Amino acid sequence: MMAEQALRRVAVVGGKRIPFCRSYTAYDDLTNLEMMTTALKGLADHYELAGDKVDEVAGGAVVTHARDWNLAREALIGAGLNLRTPGVTMMQACGTSLQAAFGIGAKIATGQIESGIATGSDTVSDSPVVFRRKFAKRLISLSRARNFKDKLAVFKGFRPHELAPEPPSTGEPLTGLSMGQHCELMAQQWEIPREDQDLLAYESHKKAAAAYDKGFMDDLLVPCAGVYRDNNLRGDISLEKLAELKPAFDRSGRGTLTAGNSTPFTDGASAVLLASEEWAKARGLPIQAYMTHIRSAALDFVEGEGLLMAPTIAVSEMLEMANLTLQDFDFYELHEAFAAQVLCTLKAWESPHYCQQVLGRKEPMGKIDRSKLNVVGSSLAYGHPFAATGGRIIATLAKLLSSNGGGRGLISICTAGGMGVTAILESAQQTSASGKGTDKAVKANGSNGAGKASPKTSEGD
Repeated sequence: MMAEQALRRVAVVGGKRIPFCRSYTAYDDLTNLEMMTTALKGLADHYELAGDKVDEVAGGAVVTHARDWNLAREALIGAGLNLRTPGVTMMQACGTSLQAAFGIGAKIATGQIESGIATGSDTVSDSPVVFRRKFAKRLISLSRARNFKDKLAVFKGFRPHELAPEPPSTGEPLTGLSMGQHCELMAQQWEIPREDQDLLAYESHKKAAAAYDKGFMDDLLVPCAGVYRDNNLRGDISLEKLAELKPAFDRSGRGTLTAGNSTPFTDGASAVLLASEEWAKARGLPIQAYMTHIRSAALDFVEGEGLLMAPTIAVSEMLEMANLTLQDFDFYELHEAFAAQVLCTLKAWESPHYCQQVLGRKEPMGKIDRSKLNVVGSSLAYGHPFAATGGRIIATLAKLLSSNGGGRGLISICTAGGMGVTAILESAQQTSASGKGTDKAVKANGSNGAGKASPKTSEGD
């Protein structure tokens, strides 16, 4: 039985990621293991962790091969961490690395461990291509056959069409619809105009490009395969070009989601170092922020609730637990799986009916200050390697809060399966939300305070 003790604060030291790349481009020959190892090694090198025992590394990938069953452990070994460091491979769709941080944070808070790394990696370029079930069962039977006669019997009734591979799919098994098709239904239900979606995508690219220009991204990235910059980012994007794109998921004339206002399939990896205050201070490491609250939620998307609306529930419940309002934040990091998802979420929080009927609130949660939303861009610009996005957002928000000199930030990530994962980070400077430091944070560049600045990034392709 655990002894009763006060919960400890969970420090976010910092994070690293490799540049994210559109699938089938720069990383088309890399595996989940190779990308995760690179991100972990970048983190270990930056904070001088090589050979040190970190108490736990947790994370995983969404698109995996059978060989990825021990991904976290294999990656940490390859990254040069102490062999006594355990690795936990887990997955919760697009919330994987944020959920990994939840588990590590809970163990730190309760004194079970002193340090941990949350990580995630994903590659659509290296998607598994498998045989259909009937032929796969033949191969299993073949491996168990004891003699030549039994082996021949395995192929009785064989037809050539059995050799057709089973194509990879990210569709929802219970509905047969892709995430984009589900989000299209949400956009139509909430009446989100195409122009608003394109504008959000445009702003995401422009803010991300500005962050690169100001040096904000320099110490968040570790080069990989000769790439130094996210290759989905388009600094020259225009609303005119976005308007020319055709709907991608609904071509009936009602569709509004396009390749421009939706995230592309992306390859990449990220890693974030969490610790107790004592562990970080003993090693002279910075504390950029504290993870103070976490929450997961789910909904019944099969019966018509929007597949990607669960973060509205998770955030509502989390704010009640924290005794905060939606307006008590300096930064809002809302994962941009689709521009429509972000806009549906914001509209739901403003809706009296939704807040009463779905969230159980007497009053709507209200509007946010949009100038505080994804201030250095988000997934529409950087890309979205499913399991790596949470790590990217934690590291980005922690640096924003540290550069800001104080404040509080909200993280919201939608996931497949009708789930949402959310968190609150507060600056180590303990400044309450004031809304006065956003520009200061975005203008910050160079080292994240660890005294180990990385080389300045440049175009890698």
